[in-house]
Amino acid sequence: MSAAPIHLAGERLLLDPLGAAWWPAERVLAVADLHLEKGSAAARGGRLLPPWDTTATLERLSLLLRRYAPARVLCLGDSFHDAEGRARMAATDAARLAELERRAEFVWVAGNHDGGCVEELAIGPIAFRHIAEPHWKGAEVSGHYHPKARVPAAGTSISRACFATDGARLMLPALGAYAGGLELGDPAFRPLFPRGGRAFLLGRERLFSFRFGGMARRRSSPDPGLWDNASETAARA
Repeated sequence: MSAAPIHLAGERLLLDPLGAAWWPAERVLAVADLHLEKGSAAARGGRLLPPWDTTATLERLSLLLRRYAPARVLCLGDSFHDAEGRARMAATDAARLAELERRAEFVWVAGNHDGGCVEELAIGPIAFRHIAEPHWKGAEVSGHYHPKARVPAAGTSISRACFATDGARLMLPALGAYAGGLELGDPAFRPLFPRGGRAFLLGRERLFSFRFGGMARRRSSPDPGLWDNASETAARA
Protein backbone atom coordinates (compact mmCIF):
# COMPACT_ATOMS: atom_id res chain seq x y z
CA MET A 1 0.00 0.00 0.00
CA SER A 2 1.34 3.42 -0.97
CA ALA A 3 -0.18 6.63 0.43
CA ALA A 4 0.24 9.94 -1.39
CA PRO A 5 1.72 12.88 0.54
CA ILE A 6 0.28 16.37 0.13
CA HIS A 7 0.77 19.64 2.01
CA LEU A 8 -2.09 21.69 3.41
CA ALA A 9 -1.35 24.93 5.28
CA GLY A 10 2.24 23.76 5.66
CA GLU A 11 1.17 20.47 7.22
CA ARG A 12 2.00 17.10 5.68
CA LEU A 13 -0.98 14.80 5.16
CA LEU A 14 -1.07 11.33 3.64
CA LEU A 15 -3.92 10.26 1.35
CA ASP A 16 -4.70 6.58 1.80
CA PRO A 17 -5.99 4.47 -1.12
CA LEU A 18 -8.95 3.41 1.03
CA GLY A 19 -10.15 7.03 0.97
CA ALA A 20 -8.93 8.51 4.27
CA ALA A 21 -6.53 11.33 5.13
CA TRP A 22 -3.85 10.72 7.78
CA TRP A 23 -2.14 13.61 9.59
CA PRO A 24 0.92 12.03 11.23
CA ALA A 25 1.98 15.05 13.30
CA GLU A 26 -1.38 15.14 15.07
CA ARG A 27 -2.15 11.40 14.85
CA VAL A 28 -5.47 12.34 13.27
CA LEU A 29 -7.33 10.16 10.78
CA ALA A 30 -10.09 11.87 8.76
CA VAL A 31 -12.84 10.00 6.92
CA ALA A 32 -16.12 11.17 5.41
CA ASP A 33 -19.54 9.93 4.39
CA LEU A 34 -19.63 6.43 5.83
CA HIS A 35 -23.43 6.35 5.31
CA LEU A 36 -23.77 3.43 7.71
CA GLU A 37 -27.10 1.63 7.41
CA LYS A 38 -27.90 3.01 3.97
CA GLY A 39 -28.98 -0.48 2.93
CA SER A 40 -31.45 -0.80 5.81
CA ALA A 41 -32.79 2.69 5.06
CA ALA A 42 -33.42 1.63 1.46
CA ALA A 43 -35.20 -1.50 2.66
CA ARG A 44 -37.54 0.58 4.81
CA GLY A 45 -38.45 2.49 1.65
CA GLY A 46 -39.19 -0.68 -0.29
CA ARG A 47 -35.88 -0.86 -2.20
CA LEU A 48 -34.17 -4.14 -1.40
CA LEU A 49 -30.37 -4.01 -1.34
CA PRO A 50 -27.92 -6.54 0.10
CA PRO A 51 -27.68 -5.58 3.79
CA TRP A 52 -23.89 -5.79 4.02
CA ASP A 53 -22.88 -2.16 3.49
CA THR A 54 -22.34 -1.38 7.18
CA THR A 55 -20.20 -4.48 7.68
CA ALA A 56 -18.09 -3.66 4.61
CA THR A 57 -17.64 -0.02 5.62
CA LEU A 58 -16.65 -0.93 9.17
CA GLU A 59 -14.09 -3.37 7.75
CA ARG A 60 -12.50 -0.48 5.81
CA LEU A 61 -12.50 1.68 8.92
CA SER A 62 -11.03 -1.11 11.03
CA LEU A 63 -8.21 -1.61 8.52
CA LEU A 64 -7.40 2.10 8.66
CA LEU A 65 -7.21 2.03 12.46
CA ARG A 66 -4.89 -0.98 12.34
CA ARG A 67 -2.75 0.74 9.71
CA TYR A 68 -2.30 4.10 11.46
CA ALA A 69 -3.25 3.64 15.15
CA PRO A 70 -4.70 7.17 15.34
CA ALA A 71 -5.31 9.06 18.54
CA ARG A 72 -8.39 10.70 16.99
CA VAL A 73 -10.71 9.71 14.17
CA LEU A 74 -12.64 12.58 12.59
CA CYS A 75 -15.83 11.37 10.88
CA LEU A 76 -16.79 14.34 8.71
CA GLY A 77 -20.56 13.98 8.56
CA ASP A 78 -23.12 11.62 7.07
CA SER A 79 -21.54 8.88 9.14
CA PHE A 80 -24.99 7.31 9.37
CA HIS A 81 -27.40 7.48 6.49
CA ASP A 82 -30.08 8.98 8.76
CA ALA A 83 -30.64 9.90 12.40
CA GLU A 84 -31.97 6.41 13.28
CA GLY A 85 -29.12 4.56 11.59
CA ARG A 86 -27.18 3.64 14.73
CA ALA A 87 -30.31 2.16 16.32
CA ARG A 88 -30.84 -0.10 13.27
CA MET A 89 -27.35 -1.62 13.33
CA ALA A 90 -27.07 -5.37 13.67
CA ALA A 91 -25.65 -6.42 17.03
CA THR A 92 -22.39 -7.62 15.48
CA ASP A 93 -21.87 -4.32 13.63
CA ALA A 94 -22.74 -2.27 16.72
CA ALA A 95 -20.23 -4.27 18.75
CA ARG A 96 -17.54 -3.77 16.14
CA LEU A 97 -18.12 -0.01 16.02
CA ALA A 98 -18.01 0.15 19.83
CA GLU A 99 -14.69 -1.70 19.77
CA LEU A 100 -13.29 0.81 17.27
CA GLU A 101 -14.46 3.69 19.45
CA ARG A 102 -12.50 2.19 22.35
CA ARG A 103 -9.30 2.19 20.27
CA ALA A 104 -9.37 5.92 19.43
CA GLU A 105 -11.28 9.09 20.23
CA PHE A 106 -14.01 9.45 17.62
CA VAL A 107 -15.25 12.93 16.74
CA TRP A 108 -18.60 12.75 14.94
CA VAL A 109 -19.07 15.88 12.84
CA ALA A 110 -22.67 16.66 11.90
CA GLY A 111 -23.72 16.04 8.31
CA ASN A 112 -26.81 16.83 6.31
CA HIS A 113 -28.11 13.26 6.79
CA ASP A 114 -27.28 12.78 10.46
CA GLY A 115 -26.41 14.62 13.63
CA GLY A 116 -23.03 14.76 15.32
CA CYS A 117 -21.27 15.96 18.42
CA VAL A 118 -19.79 19.04 16.68
CA GLU A 119 -20.61 21.15 13.62
CA GLU A 120 -16.94 21.49 12.69
CA LEU A 121 -13.52 21.27 14.28
CA ALA A 122 -10.31 23.29 13.91
CA ILE A 123 -6.97 21.65 14.63
CA GLY A 124 -4.06 24.02 14.22
CA PRO A 125 -4.37 25.75 10.83
CA ILE A 126 -6.89 23.27 9.35
CA ALA A 127 -10.69 23.29 9.68
CA PHE A 128 -12.56 20.00 9.40
CA ARG A 129 -16.22 20.12 8.37
CA HIS A 130 -18.83 18.20 6.41
CA ILE A 131 -19.55 20.67 3.59
CA ALA A 132 -16.84 22.88 2.11
CA GLU A 133 -17.32 26.63 2.47
CA PRO A 134 -16.61 28.35 -0.88
CA HIS A 135 -15.47 31.60 0.73
CA TRP A 136 -13.32 30.06 3.44
CA LYS A 137 -9.91 31.75 3.44
CA GLY A 138 -7.99 29.12 5.38
CA ALA A 139 -7.26 25.44 4.87
CA GLU A 140 -10.10 22.95 5.19
CA VAL A 141 -10.86 19.24 4.89
CA SER A 142 -14.41 18.22 4.02
CA GLY A 143 -16.62 15.53 2.50
CA HIS A 144 -20.27 15.65 1.37
CA TYR A 145 -19.77 15.69 -2.42
CA HIS A 146 -18.42 12.13 -2.74
CA PRO A 147 -15.99 13.18 -5.54
CA LYS A 148 -15.16 10.71 -8.27
CA ALA A 149 -13.47 10.98 -11.65
CA ARG A 150 -13.56 9.21 -14.98
CA VAL A 151 -10.34 8.70 -16.93
CA PRO A 152 -9.67 7.07 -20.33
CA ALA A 153 -7.99 3.67 -20.13
CA ALA A 154 -7.22 1.08 -22.83
CA GLY A 155 -9.98 2.13 -25.22
CA THR A 156 -12.59 2.54 -22.49
CA SER A 157 -12.83 4.59 -19.29
CA ILE A 158 -12.59 3.96 -15.58
CA SER A 159 -14.66 5.76 -12.96
CA ARG A 160 -13.38 5.70 -9.39
CA ALA A 161 -13.80 7.68 -6.20
CA CYS A 162 -11.09 10.28 -5.68
CA PHE A 163 -9.66 12.98 -3.46
CA ALA A 164 -9.71 16.55 -4.79
CA THR A 165 -7.39 19.32 -3.65
CA ASP A 166 -6.12 22.70 -4.76
CA GLY A 167 -3.48 23.14 -2.05
CA ALA A 168 -5.84 24.92 0.35
CA ARG A 169 -8.94 22.71 0.24
CA LEU A 170 -8.98 18.93 0.49
CA MET A 171 -12.19 17.04 -0.29
CA LEU A 172 -12.38 13.42 0.78
CA PRO A 173 -14.10 10.63 -1.15
CA ALA A 174 -16.95 8.79 0.56
CA LEU A 175 -15.77 5.83 2.63
CA GLY A 176 -19.22 4.20 2.66
CA ALA A 177 -19.74 1.07 0.58
CA TYR A 178 -23.07 2.35 -0.81
CA ALA A 179 -22.20 6.05 -0.97
CA GLY A 180 -21.92 6.57 -4.73
CA GLY A 181 -20.24 9.67 -6.12
CA LEU A 182 -20.38 12.91 -8.10
CA GLU A 183 -17.98 13.41 -11.02
CA LEU A 184 -15.51 16.26 -10.71
CA GLY A 185 -16.81 17.77 -13.95
CA ASP A 186 -20.15 18.52 -12.29
CA PRO A 187 -20.92 22.26 -11.93
CA ALA A 188 -21.23 21.82 -8.15
CA PHE A 189 -17.42 21.72 -7.90
CA ARG A 190 -16.77 24.94 -9.82
CA PRO A 191 -17.20 27.40 -6.91
CA LEU A 192 -15.01 25.20 -4.72
CA PHE A 193 -12.18 24.70 -7.22
CA PRO A 194 -12.44 27.75 -9.51
CA ARG A 195 -8.86 27.29 -10.78
CA GLY A 196 -9.07 23.53 -10.89
CA GLY A 197 -6.85 21.31 -8.82
CA ARG A 198 -5.42 17.84 -8.52
CA ALA A 199 -7.40 14.64 -8.20
CA PHE A 200 -6.10 11.43 -6.61
CA LEU A 201 -7.98 8.46 -8.02
CA LEU A 202 -8.33 5.49 -5.67
CA GLY A 203 -6.59 2.30 -6.80
CA ARG A 204 -6.20 -1.05 -5.06
CA GLU A 205 -2.86 -0.27 -3.45
CA ARG A 206 -2.01 3.26 -4.59
CA LEU A 207 -3.43 6.53 -5.88
CA PHE A 208 -3.26 7.94 -9.41
CA SER A 209 -2.89 11.70 -9.67
CA PHE A 210 -3.92 14.09 -12.44
CA ARG A 211 -5.02 17.66 -12.95
CA PHE A 212 -8.66 18.63 -13.35
CA GLY A 213 -9.98 21.86 -14.83
CA GLY A 214 -11.52 24.99 -13.37
CA MET A 215 -14.50 27.24 -14.04
CA ALA A 216 -14.42 26.79 -17.81
CA ARG A 217 -14.44 22.97 -17.61
CA ARG A 218 -17.70 21.41 -18.72
CA ARG A 219 -18.96 18.02 -17.62
CA SER A 220 -19.81 16.96 -21.15
CA SER A 221 -16.47 17.89 -22.71
CA PRO A 222 -13.46 16.93 -20.57
CA ASP A 223 -10.08 18.00 -21.86
CA PRO A 224 -7.84 14.94 -22.36
CA GLY A 225 -4.83 17.21 -21.88
CA LEU A 226 -5.69 17.57 -18.20
CA TRP A 227 -5.38 13.89 -17.42
CA ASP A 228 -1.55 13.72 -17.45
CA ASN A 229 -0.53 10.06 -17.62
CA ALA A 230 -3.48 8.79 -15.62
CA SER A 231 -4.97 6.76 -18.48
CA GLU A 232 -2.14 4.22 -18.52
CA THR A 233 -1.72 3.95 -14.78
CA ALA A 234 -5.44 3.82 -13.97
CA ALA A 235 -5.84 0.81 -16.25
CA ARG A 236 -3.64 -1.10 -13.82
CA ALA A 237 -5.35 0.23 -10.67
